[in-house]
Parts: sequence; C-alpha cells; structure tokens
Amino acid sequence: MDFTITPELEALRQRVASFVDERLIPLEADPQAYDAHENIADAVLQEQRAAAREQGLWCLQLSKEIGGGGLNKAGMAVVYEEMNRSIFGPVVFNSAAPDDGNMMVLETLGTAAQKERWLMPLVRGEVRSAFAMTEPHPGGGSDPGMMQTRAEKHGERYVVNGHKWFITGAEAAEHFILLARTSDDERRGHTAFLFHRDDPGWEITRRIPIMGPEEHGGHCEIAFNGLEIPAENVLLGEGYGMRVTQTRLGTARLTHCMRWLGLAKRCVEIATDYAEKRQGFGQLLIERESVQQMLGDIAMRIEVGRLLVMKAALAIDRGEFAKKEISMAKIQVANVLHDAADVGIQINGARGYSKDTVLEWVYRYARQARLVDGADEVHRMVLSRELRAAGRDFWSWNSE
Repeated sequence: MDFTITPELEALRQRVASFVDERLIPLEADPQAYDAHENIADAVLQEQRAAAREQGLWCLQLSKEIGGGGLNKAGMAVVYEEMNRSIFGPVVFNSAAPDDGNMMVLETLGTAAQKERWLMPLVRGEVRSAFAMTEPHPGGGSDPGMMQTRAEKHGERYVVNGHKWFITGAEAAEHFILLARTSDDERRGHTAFLFHRDDPGWEITRRIPIMGPEEHGGHCEIAFNGLEIPAENVLLGEGYGMRVTQTRLGTARLTHCMRWLGLAKRCVEIATDYAEKRQGFGQLLIERESVQQMLGDIAMRIEVGRLLVMKAALAIDRGEFAKKEISMAKIQVANVLHDAADVGIQINGARGYSKDTVLEWVYRYARQARLVDGADEVHRMVLSRELRAAGRDFWSWNSE
C-alpha cells in the first residue's frame, strides 16, 4: 500500500494549512468571532468563506463539474485533516457535517432535477441542510428496523407523521433529507425524501441543549404532523432508503474521522508548545519523562488513526464498501480525539481548563465523537460479525 501523495495534492494541502494558520486560528482567540452557541459567527463565517472561494479551496470534496475540487476520498483525508486544525475550519471550506454528507449523497444518487433543486444551493453556500433519521424511544436509533416515522402514499404525494430528535443543524437548515418507513418490509421498508423548511406539516419542537459547542442549527427535536412530500422528491426510489443511508453514512463516518484527526493533532501542538516553554522545579515540562510518555503515546495513536482512515479511504476509492475499515477508524479516531484533548489539558494545567486555549472546547466537543454515526459498541458489533463471517480472511491483504 503506497501512501505517497501527488505533488498537486501536497500543494493543495499546504494551501489549506496556510489558510488555517493565517486566517482561522487567530480568530479563535477573538470572542467576537463566536456566535451564541460557540461556533463561528455568521458575519465572520461569510467573510472567511468568500476568501476560501477566492483561493480555490471551496467544496474540495465534490466534482469539478458542479463547482468542487474533484478530490477522491484519499485526497479528502489529506486536506480535511488540515482543515480541522482549527475549530472553525470545515464550515469555512463548506466541508462540515451535515452539509458535507448531504451534498455527497445528493451528487451520487440524486436525479438531474434533484441536484439542481436541492444540491446546487448547498454547493453555492446559499442554504444549509439536515439529515433526519434518529428517533426517540421506541423509535429507531442505531437500529433502523425500529423506525416509527411513517410516510403513506396518497396518489402522487406522501404524507409523513412521526417524531425525530438530535437532528444536527435543523434550526438553520432549509433543505432536509428525511428517512421514513413506507412499508414493513425488512429490506425495503424505508424511503428517503427531500423536503424544504417552508413546507407545512412539521415543526421543530425544541433545540436540545447539549454538553459541548454546537454546529450551526444545533441538535433539534422535530414533529411531523401531515407533512406532504411529492413523489418527485423521493431520493433514489421508494424502498431504497437504507441504500441512501448506507451511501451517506459510510462516507460521513469516515469524513468525521478525517476532521477529528486534525483536532487531535492541534491538541498535541498546543500541549507540545506549552511543554517546551513552561518550567517547573528547574526543568522544562517537555524534558520530564511523564510528559514525554503522554505525548509519545498520543502521537502514536493519532498515526494509527491516520493509517486506518487512509486504508478505508483507499478502499472506497477502489469501489469497496469498506465497512470494517470504517468501523475500525471510527472507534480509533473518536477515542484518540477525546484522549488528545485530555492530554492537552493535563499538560497545560489550569491554562488548558480555561478558555485561554481551544482545548476545553475540543474536550467538550470530543465526547460526542464516540456516539455520533454509531456508538463505539455498535461498531465493535459490526467488527465481530465481520470476523465471524470471514474468519482468518478478516485480516487478508488485497491482491491484484
């Protein structure tokens, strides 16, 4: 397996890194750069987005035909890591969840008309979007077979009734992808729909307060009470909702990991910089064996995560589903992000616990990583099933 990247990709990585260093990281120290939910303020965001467009760093994950950068998944792994060295990075480059995953699934599965109506405004940065799947008990979470929200067909329209929650970005979204049950068929019982914020028959019942800083639009609870969706807004086809979900979530889990690696590396950078300056008892912190052990261990674990992410990205680029590779990466990177923030805080002491650095922001944000897009335990179950099915071939090498 060759991890060498092309000169063109390396040049792009350096451009993204320079943008983050010069424009975004300095903003993190400015209280006026934040909105009420601890994300980048909209006026600041629009200014930085304009600069990203001007420098050719906009929507790098999408095809050039629709205005993107044409990167494959391996290329995305390289640049997404650089983008998220700043907590503001992904949204500035229009590569943040949930828009990132929604754009990629619409580009892959949408009809020409659907792309024009639902995708292109996202590509241009004119609107935001959400993916409405998760439900409160007794509805579906990690197990979509438990889904309660139903869409019943009446002529050329579907009528939706049900309940969703923890829908990321919903309060700021205009375009939604909704997963609902259209039959009780175990394999073909779910359908994906597209609807607009202004469509009647649904409402946000609350923006759910969370432990960490929030994405734009928060995490919302939604009630559907007779939302009507025309048949032309079915994505891929009735009964193919799980295929839409698998197409979206597999890549979305991996892009989360790509971004989280950038945050983990940033935590190590902050910790190392402080340890190289701070003295105690006649010795720099960086010279203490205990500090060296912490930094060396977390650096190794970040590199393990990078290798798992790249292996999964290369598998997807070969046309594989990369199910087990994505699950491995998701578990590894979610945990190393949390631990990198913890190590950063520990080495910085009270400074790390304060808001003088972004370490406490990352620490609070990181706890969700082990839950979103499948909890650690769900991914371990996936790996166990793969192991039972494949036996020794679980560890096989790809060959030509």
